[in-house]
Amino acid sequence: MQTLLRRSSLLLATTVALLLAACSTPGTRVVLLPQADGAPSAVVVRAKDGEEVLSKPYQRATAAVGKSGAPVVDQADAAKVQAENKPLFDMRPPPPQRYTVFFEVGTATLTAASQQIMTEALTAALARSGGDIVVTGHTDTKGAGEQNDQLSRRRAQEVAQLFVERQFPAARIEAVGRGERDLAVPTADDVDEPRNRRVTIEVR
Repeated sequence: MQTLLRRSSLLLATTVALLLAACSTPGTRVVLLPQADGAPSAVVVRAKDGEEVLSKPYQRATAAVGKSGAPVVDQADAAKVQAENKPLFDMRPPPPQRYTVFFEVGTATLTAASQQIMTEALTAALARSGGDIVVTGHTDTKGAGEQNDQLSRRRAQEVAQLFVERQFPAARIEAVGRGERDLAVPTADDVDEPRNRRVTIEVR
């Protein structure tokens, strides 16, 4: 049995690999796929008497039933893996799409230019079957930290509500606020910076 994995969490990947190895007949072959955004990933493949970590795209581990020792690791041919598993690759969801909208100073009111970006994000979200949206609000460093936490949440909730009003299911939207953390443009305290007054939208 060949299993294709794409994992960014090593702990989660360990659990998955253990389950796969346990049900192998006559053996399990695990191939680590690259992340869509190029981010590093890893998976632990554990057999009865040992384990190996796959950390490079298309690394492969084979654990044979009835044989002792750790799984055998080699480098699979990417084109061959894709050709042999074409139906699985065809079922992969498209990579996440990211958008950023901006706000008037001290408010949860979108700038005029951001209205069009909202329309593009909504179109992308509705085009995905079963897709969801993560909305993250941010502020600049103008004002107190606690107030900015609240303002960032209001901005995220405002964007989420706009999606709901345009018929995107509320249950598939996650809205969070980060206040003045994670500045797009690093500044000193109490600085009015339009590029930091934003909400990031991830459609996935």
